[in-house]
Amino acid sequence: MKENQDLELGYRGASACAAAGISYRQLDYWARTGLVEPTVRGASGSGSARLYGFKDILVLKIVKRLLDTGVSLQNIRSAVAHLRERGVDDLARITLMSDGASIYECTSSEEIFDLLQGGQGVFGIAIGKVWNEVEGSLSHLQAENLNDGSLVTADASGDELAARRKLRGA
Repeated sequence: MKENQDLELGYRGASACAAAGISYRQLDYWARTGLVEPTVRGASGSGSARLYGFKDILVLKIVKRLLDTGVSLQNIRSAVAHLRERGVDDLARITLMSDGASIYECTSSEEIFDLLQGGQGVFGIAIGKVWNEVEGSLSHLQAENLNDGSLVTADASGDELAARRKLRGA
């Protein structure tokens, strides 16, 4: 048995878009420009489907939130590269703070307070909250079983969400 359920399911573009709240056009553009590329399976020619993992979709939703608040694409690219280096479990404990120009990673309430006190934080994105939103969205969307290629609905896939919560100790 694999330790992480995310390794067994991949989400096609339509499911990734629905869970992240973005258009397919945005998804395609971000994949082609390398902003957020699918880690499960990239496109390999005409007719092939990209497959996104849970972490990919989490990052898509975070990118959307950062763009909506006016953060520059250059700063978002830096933040995405940093988030990609983190383990999935680490992400749930991070709050991204921004003053609209720079993005700061906070892992404690003291760090958030220090940023706010210094006038650097204008808004924050609690990744744990975004995580829960993505989990809820994916529980109703179709995924591809990577072991046999069959299509499944996440809540019919052997209680994937309960396993994910157990892995992160929630």
